Amino acid sequence: QVQLVESGGGLVQAGASLRLSCAASGRAFSTDTMGWFRQAPGKEREFVARISWISWRVSATDYADSVKGRFTISGDNTKNTVYLQMNSLKPEDTAVYYCAAQVAGDTSYKFWGQGTQVTVSS
Repeated sequence: QVQLVESGGGLVQAGASLRLSCAASGRAFSTDTMGWFRQAPGKEREFVARISWISWRVSATDYADSVKGRFTISGDNTKNTVYLQMNSLKPEDTAVYYCAAQVAGDTSYKFWGQGTQVTVSS
């Protein structure tokens, strides 16, 4: 059994920053891509950012247009951890944020966390 556990969410004012963390535990697995998604009330889950590695080196990062320039994803695939630094937060960033991981060599996210709430007040 693999568990992804997110932390770092909270209630902040617009313009503030938060750093989300996600760590895997349980059965060992190798990952080459981890990502963050979010789901706002009444909306579908959407992609936020992803990070990919070749061996232990970061090979790519990708962001949704709505967060480019404000959010930064980082992580360590040898420890199955991923972070999301969120700056200049806006009320529209309010959502439950989920981390996810792909098993190395796969193209879909197999493991998902339970989510952490981020609320940005205006």
